[in-house]
Amino acid sequence: MLHYIGKRLLYGLLVIFGVITLVFFLFNILPGDPARMMLGQRADAESINIINRDLGRDKPIAIQYLGYLNDLSPISIHNNSDSTSFWYLAPDKYEHYATLFHIGTTTTVIKTPYLRRSYQSKRSVSEIIATAFPQTAVLALTAMTFALIVGLILGIISAIYKDSWIDRITLFISTLGMSLPSFFAAILIAWFFAYLLADLTHLNMFGNLYSVDDYGCGEYLNLKNLILPALTLGIRPLSVLVQLTKNSMLEALSQDYIRTARAKGMSKRRLLFKHALRNAMNPIVTSASGWLAGLLAGAVFVEYVFDWKGMGVVIVDGLEKYDFPVVMGTILFICILLVVINILTDIIYALLDPRVRLK
Repeated sequence: MLHYIGKRLLYGLLVIFGVITLVFFLFNILPGDPARMMLGQRADAESINIINRDLGRDKPIAIQYLGYLNDLSPISIHNNSDSTSFWYLAPDKYEHYATLFHIGTTTTVIKTPYLRRSYQSKRSVSEIIATAFPQTAVLALTAMTFALIVGLILGIISAIYKDSWIDRITLFISTLGMSLPSFFAAILIAWFFAYLLADLTHLNMFGNLYSVDDYGCGEYLNLKNLILPALTLGIRPLSVLVQLTKNSMLEALSQDYIRTARAKGMSKRRLLFKHALRNAMNPIVTSASGWLAGLLAGAVFVEYVFDWKGMGVVIVDGLEKYDFPVVMGTILFICILLVVINILTDIIYALLDPRVRLK
């Protein structure tokens, strides 16, 4: 088991390193000058050069890359005597660090990964992510809970009434849900429920988890704003889980032990829920965990349409303003989150089914 976990951790680290490299070079060869965005279109060349020097963008791309890795690494080295090196400058730019040792003019420190600061707001990227991620997490967890509960119910009903009109309607709805792009579904649902039926639903087309009180009493939790984004985000996993539950249940019901239990007179309810559903849950749990990771990463369009102040809005705003540290840090955070969730899923699946460890 330890060998299996070690392999998964190694693969995860390689994926993270690959994403770091890809993201860095992608955003450093894109057209656009962050310094000009910060100073305005009338900025003179000298001011732009000063800003680029302050941001470290005046160095060769290879030196910038090594400096970025140095910032992300939990252990980093610094030297304030060589301005051409990637370890130039003292570690005072980090919010929290501890010095390990000194060798000449070089200092080695241990720290949390440093995602740098926003070009526009000067806020720490870690702080921006810490503010936005809970909003995305609440939205994704709510959407996944909705998809899992409704998907299990519809999938079981569809398996029980196979080839009936109920099964056909369920198949049509799930196929439609899988074929709808998230961006189009978000616009359609917002228009239908929050515009056409606004007098009946009393739902808002835009809104956040917390709303400002009209009487100056601060913010309050407004769960009503969660309904439409969660419904939109949960449509695709719901459609997949319906068909997966149906197929898993039909496969479990066709097993010999089910026929034996039915021949012995076991009640239909006990047969379905205690035996068939229990043995059909492994692929469902695996799919649900994968979809949860996907929802955390793929809520960008849904959040943008509903103006939900999560990671999606942060990414779009960062792209519009050429705020590369924010976009790069957000993408890396999502990548690490996906890798961690996938590793945990693999470990749980290996515990449930020891045969997986042999792969």
